Amino acid sequence: MTYVPCALTIAGTDPSGGAGIQADLKTFQELKTYGMSVITSVVAQNTTGVQDINHLSVAFIEQQLESVFSDMPVHALKTGMIANEAMMRAVAARLASVDAAYVMDPVMVATSGDSLIDEEARQFLKKELLPLTTIVTPNLPETEFITGRKIETTEDMKDAAAFIVDELHAGAALIKGGHLQGEAVDFLYDGHQIHMYSEERIPTKNTHGTGCTYSAAITANLSKGLPLHEAVRQAKRFVTAAIRSSFDIGSGNGPTNHWASRTKEEQRSE
Repeated sequence: MTYVPCALTIAGTDPSGGAGIQADLKTFQELKTYGMSVITSVVAQNTTGVQDINHLSVAFIEQQLESVFSDMPVHALKTGMIANEAMMRAVAARLASVDAAYVMDPVMVATSGDSLIDEEARQFLKKELLPLTTIVTPNLPETEFITGRKIETTEDMKDAAAFIVDELHAGAALIKGGHLQGEAVDFLYDGHQIHMYSEERIPTKNTHGTGCTYSAAITANLSKGLPLHEAVRQAKRFVTAAIRSSFDIGSGNGPTNHWASRTKEEQRSE
């Protein structure tokens, strides 16, 4: 039987297609991974912000999880927006018995600045979900919340990554430096050493869904059996290409281009 890498995303939706479940599934497809999804919240949002959110019931989220795990292989999974503590408890209960790489994108605030989860959920994420992770991928504002520290330099980022792993018991931490000036530098601490990933900073406002896309690419790569540091390295290239070829559509922060890497490969082969 042919091995098919399978990846699951547990997150909210984005009807404009740039973030959330939609961005995750596009990324899985582009990276030749069979994508599955469990929806936590139906979000009315676009490039300008979040207009409304309708949370699904915990019972229905649990049923979706059961539908997937009772029938399908899951080689890696990610979580994005999980809006409240009750949802998180249901997800944590299932993940505690799952043998698959777990990538947490600790979604708290949208690119537009809109809050996406409540305060109780933030605390539960920090105390209960983090220890279940293979890797967590916070941006700098999320890192500041998780650590309770101000992050202003690359040394702060390295220290924060070590704190999240050594003190808060995440499997690994990838601190993303998109909010700093200069090159787009990220630091991964895997419990043993620091890995640095640096790419050019693309001068564009079209960054809607970059966090979702980055973490989904890591998930897809892990589902294919890549070592963690290599999964992150390839994902960093993927999301950088997506930003470089992003779309100037919508009235706010436009979406990234999920097929940018494929187009580049096709051009090289031609």
